[in-house]
Amino acid sequence: MSHRSGFERRLDFDDSLLARDLFGPHNENVTLIAEKSGAQIDTRGSTATLRASSREAVSHAESVLVQLYGILRRGLPVGQGDVERALAVLAREPEARLGTVFSGDAVAVSPKKTVTPKSATQKDYVAAIREHDLVFGIGPAGTGKTYLAVAMAVSALLERRCKRLVLTRPAVEAGEKLGFLPGDMIEKVTPYLRPLYDALNDMLDFRKVHEMIETGVIEVAPLAFMRGRTLNDAFIILDEAQNTTPEQMKMFLTRLGLGSKAVVTGDVTQIDLPPRAVSGLVEARRILTDVAGLAFIAFHEEDVIRHPLVGRIVQAYERDLRQG
Repeated sequence: MSHRSGFERRLDFDDSLLARDLFGPHNENVTLIAEKSGAQIDTRGSTATLRASSREAVSHAESVLVQLYGILRRGLPVGQGDVERALAVLAREPEARLGTVFSGDAVAVSPKKTVTPKSATQKDYVAAIREHDLVFGIGPAGTGKTYLAVAMAVSALLERRCKRLVLTRPAVEAGEKLGFLPGDMIEKVTPYLRPLYDALNDMLDFRKVHEMIETGVIEVAPLAFMRGRTLNDAFIILDEAQNTTPEQMKMFLTRLGLGSKAVVTGDVTQIDLPPRAVSGLVEARRILTDVAGLAFIAFHEEDVIRHPLVGRIVQAYERDLRQG
């Protein structure tokens, strides 16, 4: 409806508990939507009233609220990070349907944990992992490449679609020269493998992860440990693959055995190899692009998933740089 000071829309949500989740603690979600859309949003109970000087601002805020409410009704959680991403998606593509981006390929990793793709690229990545035995996820840090791969691996293990998980990465640069480090082998490699442990512990009970590692159901090891093995009925993840040599990459890819699936992740802009050394990930992308049965998924800066506060901090620094 039209209003004296511009345009106004009233939204009545039929479930007060879901409306409370939609609005967020202390109306944090509503505040964020108002800030990004340019609309004033007042809430009372399960009702939101939207006002703005332009029809577009009201429509943008309405679309975000209505679509996120629909996602909540489907039983999926909506946090402030989801609100931030919804705003970004609809700003780029006003006709986008958030349901297909947010919930089309939810990954159930435990009875209490569901991981949901948060961008179109993440959705394509999850679909590619389901459909192919070998997938390369290439792009910048923070895009969910490793986290989603671990989620898919844990889900496959719990649903008995594989017998074990093997998570690996180059320990240091290309040579994996661990001898000079203090401690036994586990103590030496643990710092390099910590991101993989963190992802596992976020999805499974800490004691369960420890038990699975003790029994060999989950193996977290440096890439050098893969040499000479054939891995059957396993879900294998090679992380930080940009720091492999071509020889290491070929060695890893030829470990794939019957009934196994592999995901290779890396960021070709963050190569820590010696000068003039060739990255195994870069070479694999060049050589294997047309090979049937595998997929390459390219992530970009817009796929970076971060706390909304981080985005505002980055914007503040950029403003200061421009003003300085």
